[in-house]
Amino acid sequence: MRSFWVYILLVVGAVLLLGSLEGSEERIPYARFRDMAEQGVLTEVQIKGDTYIGRTAPNAPVGTSQTFRTGRIEGAETALLATLDAKDVPYTRVSDGGPSLSMMLLWALPLVGVLLLVGSMSRKAPTPNITNPALNFGKHKARLYVDKGAPITFRDVAGSHEAKAELTEIVEFLKAPERYRRLGGRIPKGCLLVGPPGTGKTLLARAVAGEANVPFFSICGSEFVEMFVGVGAARVRDLFTQAREKPAAILFVDELDAVGKARGAAGPIGGNDEREQTLNQLLTEMDGFDGATGLVVIAATNRPEILDPALTRAGRFDRRVYVDRPDLRERREILEVHARRVLLGPDVNLDDMAAQTTGLVGADLANLLNESALLAARRHATAVSKLDLDEAIERVIAGLERKSRRLGAHERVVVAYHEAGHAIAAELLPTQDPVRKVSIVPRGIGALGYTLQKPREDRYLMSRQEILDRLVVLLGGRVAEQRTFGDASTGAQDDLVNATDIARRMVRELGMGGSALGLASFDPRRSVTFERGGYDYSEETARVVDAEVGRLLADAEARTKSLINEHFDALERIARRLLDVETLSGEEVRALLHTPSAEKPKAEAENVDVSIEDVPTSEARPRAACR
Repeated sequence: MRSFWVYILLVVGAVLLLGSLEGSEERIPYARFRDMAEQGVLTEVQIKGDTYIGRTAPNAPVGTSQTFRTGRIEGAETALLATLDAKDVPYTRVSDGGPSLSMMLLWALPLVGVLLLVGSMSRKAPTPNITNPALNFGKHKARLYVDKGAPITFRDVAGSHEAKAELTEIVEFLKAPERYRRLGGRIPKGCLLVGPPGTGKTLLARAVAGEANVPFFSICGSEFVEMFVGVGAARVRDLFTQAREKPAAILFVDELDAVGKARGAAGPIGGNDEREQTLNQLLTEMDGFDGATGLVVIAATNRPEILDPALTRAGRFDRRVYVDRPDLRERREILEVHARRVLLGPDVNLDDMAAQTTGLVGADLANLLNESALLAARRHATAVSKLDLDEAIERVIAGLERKSRRLGAHERVVVAYHEAGHAIAAELLPTQDPVRKVSIVPRGIGALGYTLQKPREDRYLMSRQEILDRLVVLLGGRVAEQRTFGDASTGAQDDLVNATDIARRMVRELGMGGSALGLASFDPRRSVTFERGGYDYSEETARVVDAEVGRLLADAEARTKSLINEHFDALERIARRLLDVETLSGEEVRALLHTPSAEKPKAEAENVDVSIEDVPTSEARPRAACR
């Protein structure tokens, strides 16, 4: 901006100078110049190239100008010179010395403006690499965070108490390394954070940098690898070189599995590809520094089983910290942290909310509170109420409510009996969690109804009987349809998919099948071999596995039919009430389950002819119906 104003001042000054120069000379016709010579007004004449320049006396009555200029006329110069001789006017011929000052200024001003503009643009460019992408190709893409003001610390990370305790040693080493070195100890070069997505691995790494007050380099594993061989390795070298320039720093690599996958498991192509070269360079760099540098590498992944063994050995990623899903107490702490930014009403109970969100991670809980705030703002409320939180939980679990989707009369009845079957099976089996809510209001992409269960407590183990009862709950909707209408609909597809997956895991992984397989485990995640392709058990064993899966599902269906037939009156009461109010709470379901009915609903009275194209597909069944 300063260069721009300097250029403007130069232009204005040049214009004024040219005006002053041109203002002292007056260009006149040749005839007038000749008359002035004949009248004796001119006192001196210069012949310069094709121009006559004449000067007058200061007191000459010719106006304010004292210098006149005119062009030469071919063949008339002899007469003009004779007139000047007759009037004793001296004249001289001078050489043309090149362009005049005015012409020089007119040429110089644009050139000066261009130079000033280029200089201004070059000063604004941070580095030459930005203006030339080719020079920036091998540079790393890590983002450097230096917290100013209030940095992120462990106080901002709720839950994950064991993980924070492990990472505290790294913080203490970065703050006071001499205390460890005096005893011969060294801090781990690398720390691997392992856990499901959304559990706060990145936030923990950022909190370590904030606690230690050191720079924080953050990069994703996929940002190392390019299609050109050698670029990823160059970026690794550049990143470690820049990180070592700091007295102490945290280098965080997110999604380490993108670059650290086991070598030789790249598929049929194989070879020393770009990803493997990048991994080799990463291994070399982690061996190339010691604890005295003050550089600690923290990486995060949710697939540790596919990492290269050379990457996770001692001396590289020495320590593995597992960041698990939060338990009840930790969910309460996470909700309390995120609730600081939300205005909650007096009817909100975070303890009850934490009990209803079993299995959700920190990112889910933050999104849940944000959704509740948006719902409260939508209805112009002054604070977030319990109803907003309940609706947000259902949005996260079952999807967005779609009241605009209108079901036909017969489809509404089918969905009501389907959800009633789930609810009865969940309530009558003592090993299952109680029902919290049943609804036939469509939600999500294609869900026509849902049944939510409220976990009694956080569970980490399940017995065989609990899993078998789970199959009964999943099949409760389909069996209820068959018992009421004599046929099943496509709305049970998601239930069948989940039930089959559970039964197959019981047989292949958990040793809960029949005696034909015994206690052998056939986990496909461990038995897949890239060389041969397929599983490490025979086709005969696969047929036995399929037979056992079918037997478990058939036994569960028989138990479900017996349960539905025995409590069919309660099934009709719950379905009829659902058709009236569309949504029932868990208390209402339990009251209807144990209350005798005076009359039965006429579910089949509103029978409507429905073609196969009109029947909802398998996407209509939400997973929430199985919780």
